[in-house]
Amino acid sequence: MNLKQATTILAITLLHLCPTTIFAQAQTPTQTILIDTDIGDDIDDAYALALTLASPDIKILGISSAWGDTALRSRMIDRLLCETGRDDIPSLTGIEKTTHGAANFSQQPWAAAGIPHPHKDAIAFLLDQATQHPGQITLLAIAPLTNIGAAIDRDPAAFRKLKRVVLMGGSVYKGYSDGLGITPPAPPSREYNIAMDPAAAQKLFRSGVPIVMLPLDATQLKFDETKRALLASISTPLTDSLQVLTAEYTRNTHWPTPTMFDVVAAATLIDPAICPTTPLHIDIDATGDTRPTPGTPNANVCLTPNEQAFNQLLLTRLLNQKLTPTHTCTNP
Repeated sequence: MNLKQATTILAITLLHLCPTTIFAQAQTPTQTILIDTDIGDDIDDAYALALTLASPDIKILGISSAWGDTALRSRMIDRLLCETGRDDIPSLTGIEKTTHGAANFSQQPWAAAGIPHPHKDAIAFLLDQATQHPGQITLLAIAPLTNIGAAIDRDPAAFRKLKRVVLMGGSVYKGYSDGLGITPPAPPSREYNIAMDPAAAQKLFRSGVPIVMLPLDATQLKFDETKRALLASISTPLTDSLQVLTAEYTRNTHWPTPTMFDVVAAATLIDPAICPTTPLHIDIDATGDTRPTPGTPNANVCLTPNEQAFNQLLLTRLLNQKLTPTHTCTNP
């Protein structure tokens, strides 16, 4: 263990033992958000939702499923909301679309064990909420952008009533790493959330809504064995759920160390200091490549995260939350 790791662990441990005023203050949300997620494939979506659910300064108006088997994704969202006693948050179902190269639903067993519920249309809900709360809602977009493209097509004026979109997507100067954090990242490459539906991504970047972009350059932080051990040091319905979901993800993908792509976006939404941004003009081509080009900036892009601040926020909130269900969350 190096000095940086030891310092991070000590800081997190002290915060766990003596929670900061973040947890002592009245539960008063300072941000209102919607979340669009393809939860169930990679594991980072589950951690991103867990972080927002464990954050008393965030008011979640609704969570929509995106891409692939959106019905099962909504069922997984329902179960996570039930396990944390947050059934008051609506779960919406988005467009069921997939294409070649789409990821597998690695956490299907946990999702399928949840109790099925009816769901309303994600696109109608997004536009309705934006209209009801003009200039107040941040959309956390952590999935291929099909739902968002459809919302822009249906009512671009209503979509423009969003305060901003915080997006995990794209690759500016760095591509995917080896998944283990050993070798340096490759050159820029097509990032999954953009490449699955480039046309929808182009619509978002032309929409006029302010965008905070978290590309591969900033989001390939690893949830390594040390951090997983800290998470395992307590047992709550939320942390227990994350343990099982991580095990299902690892078994199905054979990746032992999760990468926190979407979680960095969620953390930056909560605390912008975690990932300072630079205004850039991002061009998206028909294949999903995202490149900085000359022109008026259309996104505020984070290129280098504060890894220690990210780990501190994520782990202290997960370790200090007391979320519990109010009723049974699985089928008998």
